[in-house]
Amino acid sequence: MNFNLKKEQNQFSGRNMVLGVQFLFVAFGATVLVPLLVGIDPAVALFTAGIGTLMFHLITRGMVPVFLGSSFAFIAPIIEATRLYGLPGTLSGIIAVGIVYSLVSALVKWRGLKFIEMLFPSTVVGPVIMIIGLSLASVAVDMAKTNWTIAIVSLVTAIVVVIFTKGLIKLIPIFVGIIAGYVLALILGAVDFTPIKEAAWFALPEFTAPEFSWGAILYMVPVAVAPIIEHVGDMYAIGGVAEKNFVEKPGLHRTLLGDGIATAFAGFFGGVPNTTYSEVTGAISLTKVTNPFILRISAVTAVVFSLIGKISGFLKTIPQAVLGGIMLLLFGMIASVGIKTLVDSKTDMGKTRNQVIVSVVLTVGIGGAIISWGNFSLAGIGLASVVGIVLNLLLPGESKKVAVES
Repeated sequence: MNFNLKKEQNQFSGRNMVLGVQFLFVAFGATVLVPLLVGIDPAVALFTAGIGTLMFHLITRGMVPVFLGSSFAFIAPIIEATRLYGLPGTLSGIIAVGIVYSLVSALVKWRGLKFIEMLFPSTVVGPVIMIIGLSLASVAVDMAKTNWTIAIVSLVTAIVVVIFTKGLIKLIPIFVGIIAGYVLALILGAVDFTPIKEAAWFALPEFTAPEFSWGAILYMVPVAVAPIIEHVGDMYAIGGVAEKNFVEKPGLHRTLLGDGIATAFAGFFGGVPNTTYSEVTGAISLTKVTNPFILRISAVTAVVFSLIGKISGFLKTIPQAVLGGIMLLLFGMIASVGIKTLVDSKTDMGKTRNQVIVSVVLTVGIGGAIISWGNFSLAGIGLASVVGIVLNLLLPGESKKVAVES
């Protein structure tokens, strides 16, 4: 990496430190929400997000102003894979996802972006994203109904923030919604402070070692389809904000590799897959701060927070109803992104070919179809992704490529 140590040291200032913490604040709610939903210590997610971001900057030569946080796309797969194969087995699947990112980065380097667009057109990516959101709808309702009053306050607050506010606060609806729900839970006496009392002030996160599981790997790997396309769009978006072409320099192959290495690292330590955060891109656009060094301050701050046991203890006191209220909005919005993918790509749903691909992908993914052979099985989002790719390659005609910001 072409970091100049002396130059890096010279960038440490009160202003940059505040900006770095501010960007972490933007990503904080979403970063800790994912591990809370899948049953992983949120301190592990903060640790792996911080180290993963630094790895990304290392691989991309410190050129891209990006913070990597927990990926929403993997919530449903992690929950189901953990049920089927246990968390250690699921972690091997997360490592495999990181390896897939790395392999795709090599393909981009070798064949260019058009090859990826051919494999993952909008008719595949759109419905897969919809499944990711809709597959957990019942989980959101089950969590929310533990206390509908708290859940509705959390939900309404997040909606009000995302619709009616402006500036930096508009970028953190999840964070604000959690705070509102938590405050109401405090008033109603629905918060158990035991995790805070039992937590040490300083403690290592609760790391979990992975265990090799072919079943979990085959279940998790196909899910990488949607986040890969999302990554491409994010690189165009952050490039537009920074007025630089990061797809060309340092190159999409490097950014994909950075994302992949960070995700594999998370899997080795018991964390969740990482992804580039649109919320942070929005904050960068708002503040006009495009210095990648400031995002490295955010990463270091995340690692420091992960070592403060009381923070992890506090996060574990958030009631299920608060999380359920946020999930009612979150998972629906994920599904709507899938619809937006089809609309933005101008996919002609009047064509029988497109109708067949989208309908089969949705039915297989939401219907819980499973294909088993021996001890291996492929199901849910993973199976739907594979089915979509195969149908797209076999059926006559062409699909629209995914529309990304350029």
